[in-house]
Formats: sequence, C-alpha cells, structure tokens
Amino acid sequence: MNTRNPILGITMGYPGGIGPEICVKSLAQEHIYELCRPLLIGDADVIKDAVRFCGLNLNIRRLKDPERGSFIFGTVDVLDMENMPISELRHKQVTGRQGRASIEYVFKAIDLALQGLIDGTVTGPISKAAINAAGYHYAGHTEIYAERTNSKDYAMMLADGKFKVVHVSTHVSLRKACDLVTKERVGRVIRLANDALVRLGSKSPKIGVAGLNPHCGENGMFGNEDDMQIRPAVENARSDGIAVQGPVPSDTIFSKLKGAMYDVVVVMYHDQGHIPTKMLGCQYDEATGNWGQMRGVNITLGLPIIRTSVDHGTAFGKAGEGRANAQSMAEAISIAARLASTG
Repeated sequence: MNTRNPILGITMGYPGGIGPEICVKSLAQEHIYELCRPLLIGDADVIKDAVRFCGLNLNIRRLKDPERGSFIFGTVDVLDMENMPISELRHKQVTGRQGRASIEYVFKAIDLALQGLIDGTVTGPISKAAINAAGYHYAGHTEIYAERTNSKDYAMMLADGKFKVVHVSTHVSLRKACDLVTKERVGRVIRLANDALVRLGSKSPKIGVAGLNPHCGENGMFGNEDDMQIRPAVENARSDGIAVQGPVPSDTIFSKLKGAMYDVVVVMYHDQGHIPTKMLGCQYDEATGNWGQMRGVNITLGLPIIRTSVDHGTAFGKAGEGRANAQSMAEAISIAARLASTG
C-alpha cells in the first residue's frame, strides 16, 4: 500500500441493486490498490453478503474513521454507516428504507471530501424511484452533488476510453433542453470540457461541438439555435485559445470523435451524448445472456470535489445473483485516482 495514493470514498449504491456486488468485485482486483486507497461507504453487513454470494476471498474491516483504513489488498475497508439492517435487504425491489440508506452514503462521501478527509468520490448506482420514495426528490447523483457542494456551473462527462462527451443539459425534458442551449451555457461547458481533458493529461485538447437541429439548422430552415447560440459560443472560446470547432451536425460528429478528430464532443442534451457512448461502452453478449462489456464512466465537472461514477443503473434483473459486470466501476475508480493524483 502506497500511503501517497489518494483515498477514494466509494459509495456502495442502492443496497438492493448490483452496487455492493460491483464494489467488491472491483476491490478484488489488486491493481486498484496500486492506484488508490479505496474506502467503501455503506453498510458492512450488506458488503459482507455481496462477498458471500460472489464467492470472493475478501475480509471485511468495519471503520468509523477514514484515517483508520488498512488499505491492503484482500481486506475491504468499509466506513460502516449501520443504516441498512441486513434483515431489510431486498434485492430487485424498490423500498424507501433502501433508498434512504443509499442517499445517506452519498451525503457522507460528499461531506468527507469537502472536509478534506478523502481525496475523491466514486458512486455506485442508485434507484431514483427509491430515493424519491424515501422523500428525496433528486433527478440523480449530479443534482445531489451540485446542491450539496453549492455548485452552479457543472456538467456531466461520459467517458469510454478516448470517446468522451460533455453535456450542456441532462435530466430535463427535450423541450426544456432546447431552451437551455444558450451561448453562455455552451461556452461554459466548452471550458469545463477543456479543463477536464487537461487534467486527464491532454496538452491541447481538440473539442467538437454538436449542433442542436438537423444539419445545424440549415441556415435557419430548421431552427436558429445553432447560428444564434452555439456558433457565437464556439467563436468566443476559440478567441480564448481553445481548439474548438462547431457546430457540427450530430449525425457525423461522433464518427469524427471515434476517428480521433476530436478528444471530446460537447453535446446539447442527454440522449444526444448517452446513446453513442452507451452503444460503444455497454455491449450485450447474446451467447452468454450477460453484458460482456460495461466500460463507460460518468464524471461530474465543475465541482469543488472529484466525483466519478458507473455509467449504468441498479440492474435489478441480476441483483443478488453474483453475475454483474464490474468493469465500469473499476474504470470509474481508476479515473478518480488519476484526477486526484493531478490535484
């Protein structure tokens, strides 16, 4: 164990989903301990149960203080919240008790990061229905982090290796998403994307900006947002020395991103970025009936603390069965460790 490695707080996610399973499977990989000092935040009994049904040879160490972690491969350090009795664990079900527990793990991780007791956070998947059933009305993790850290300018990045997209808007209706395409917001997201790529090691990121309308509006025939809002934002960013192009029609820009013409693409709304990223990162294996590849990672930009996450949900269909793919969680931990190591 390298004491200079960052301490990462990893929330186990919704107890009745695959979160606990993908956490322990990730920490069963020795290379994770070469990158960071991982601290699971959740309930030790639920984590112990996940180790059991996954058939892993891991010890569980219950903690109340992050600084008392052993951070040794083979032992899972758990900051035990003790708020989810194992008798009330319900795999594949939405319950308010489990929803409350899952959001309390997230609150704890954020508070520890803000206090400087951990160097970054990684989040397991939560159930939006369950947290709402518990009385917490958030659209997702991004909004929780923004409120808890008092952040106003933030954005979601999805990353699958070199394929990266950053969103102008996320969890809003498509109708509202169009209204959120303003030159101020687009310009801010371009800068957030540029800063993130620099932190991840790119010396001069190449950024593409997707259009909103078909054919970027075709000179106003199909809408004027591309000409009136997106293009001025791109020109302003370029005048500041950022290597950015756009707007580029969204039916071609992702092929250019995959072909390395860009390092990242700024997209205008949720599905515009999620669909191509998940097509690459989440691939179903028909022969085995499992997801053979789950690589995508979610990174929240513009926060005062580091937050990465898996790019998938609670997967109730396989929760508690020991067959969930932990690839996305392992990737999220790796990226968080890189971000924390660069300051």
